[in-house]
Amino acid sequence: MRLPIKNLSEMSGIRIVADTNPLVYLLNGSEQVGNHLDGKECWISVITELELFGKRNLTTQDKREVKSLLNSCFVADLLPGIKEITKDLQQSTTLKLPDTIIAATAIYLGLPLLTADKAFKKIKDL
Repeated sequence: MRLPIKNLSEMSGIRIVADTNPLVYLLNGSEQVGNHLDGKECWISVITELELFGKRNLTTQDKREVKSLLNSCFVADLLPGIKEITKDLQQSTTLKLPDTIIAATAIYLGLPLLTADKAFKKIKDL
């Protein structure tokens, strides 16, 4: 589901940005990740949306499950503000571009990032 980001202040509840890896774990049946996401408003970067379909040989059922998961998330597209933060992060970190965009999305939205990737610890604004 794609919603305008400017309406964030009107939403209620606990909000997070999920990196791709916890969502992959969730799709693989991780109850621990399910517990972390339970009751939260989950935002993802458009990069995460694309990465979830990046695994080769996804079955029709796999694709349905990914689409169902994505329908329960809010997708933040690559907005000008996210691009500006990404540019700054590229100058100050060694993260790969997709991870930099995901981090920039969380910073732009002012939300915590749920991830299993320790490389994000390098970014003090997360």
